Amino acid sequence: MSSPLTVVLVLCGIVLQLLFIKAEHEEKYVFADILKGSASLAFVLIGLIGYQTGINSASFSSKILIGLVFGMIGDILLNLRFVFAKIGQKIFLAGIAAFLTGHILYLVALIPYGAHLLLSVIVGALLAAALLAYIFKTMDVKMAFKVFGIVYLGAVIIMTCIAIDSALTYRTVSSTIYAIGAVLFTASDIVLIFNTFSGVTKFSLRITNLLLYYLGQLLIAFSLFFAR
Repeated sequence: MSSPLTVVLVLCGIVLQLLFIKAEHEEKYVFADILKGSASLAFVLIGLIGYQTGINSASFSSKILIGLVFGMIGDILLNLRFVFAKIGQKIFLAGIAAFLTGHILYLVALIPYGAHLLLSVIVGALLAAALLAYIFKTMDVKMAFKVFGIVYLGAVIIMTCIAIDSALTYRTVSSTIYAIGAVLFTASDIVLIFNTFSGVTKFSLRITNLLLYYLGQLLIAFSLFFAR
């Protein structure tokens, strides 16, 4: 169950995320990265509280918690690319690698709860392939990003399909909260890709990307309070 500390962390995290968006838009990149890291720490702490106090499966919750930590690392790295612009691409790819590690942990944690695992994997792979084919056809994406994109989006979308399957099958509070969080996370990544590689970067899409992402991570962290 939630606690006053959890509520404070949620509110502080959202405020920090909003302040980060403002600071990044104003190109105050060092301050923005501090704010982003602090906001990410909030969802890690929420996950930790859920892990320690929730009715949870230790195997499931520990993997999700470590995945949240890698999400925080990814957040910090993705925004450091603006601080160290000369090696920005390498830092960006390192950040994506951190997110990929987190998603693999999410995926491994979910697999035992996939009631229709093979179907979920097939559907997820087909959706990822269709999206990637459209991206590669319509956008100018460098080879390094293509390689990471295939693996990363594949893992993210398959994970989300398994989460939705689990929610529809078991209909528990935890699986439902987690599935909503996974959908928001996937939607944020899709918005990020189109805003980054379409050739026209819009601040409104950046706000959408960042808010969807943060709400997604908060929900994934909060699902640990009810995980069984």
